[in-house]
Amino acid sequence: MSNSTAPSAPPVATPAAQSKYQVRFDAGVAGLDRVADVDLLIWVDALALADASAALDTPAATVVAANLTNRSAVAAWALEHQVRLGRRVSIAVVAGGTGAADSLAAGAVIDALVVRGIDFTSPEAAVACAAFDSLRNAVGHLFTASVDGQALIAAGDRDRVVAAARVDSTTEVAVLRD
Repeated sequence: MSNSTAPSAPPVATPAAQSKYQVRFDAGVAGLDRVADVDLLIWVDALALADASAALDTPAATVVAANLTNRSAVAAWALEHQVRLGRRVSIAVVAGGTGAADSLAAGAVIDALVVRGIDFTSPEAAVACAAFDSLRNAVGHLFTASVDGQALIAAGDRDRVVAAARVDSTTEVAVLRD
């Protein structure tokens, strides 16, 4: 009789990890925990209300910050990153919060990825993308009318909310970890 043990089986990803898709989407810290075992994590914080440190405490190899203002720049950076690595990279787009502004901004980032041909998206990512696509003409109103937007406006920070709703107004990409 042998005392050897059989090698353990590799961990099985849960459906919530969306691991069979190149582009995944979830929201909040709980969502981050579900989908962040990727090559590239795009942390979306539309109004700079979430704590980005949670994004850095993940197994993702690379982490970048995004919002509505730099969505196209981030998508272009992601495509360049994929080309540099010479292979298809797995990408998780995670809305920092669960409010309307973060969800809309995450959908905008996914839309920008799809425009660049990074389009093997999970159903969750496709829904977020479609939400942005159908609401893109109302972004300014949705940001100012959202719960988070209204809270910032009540605190005297209307300019911050209005500036955050300016789609593609910057080309800066904040790489948090590479």
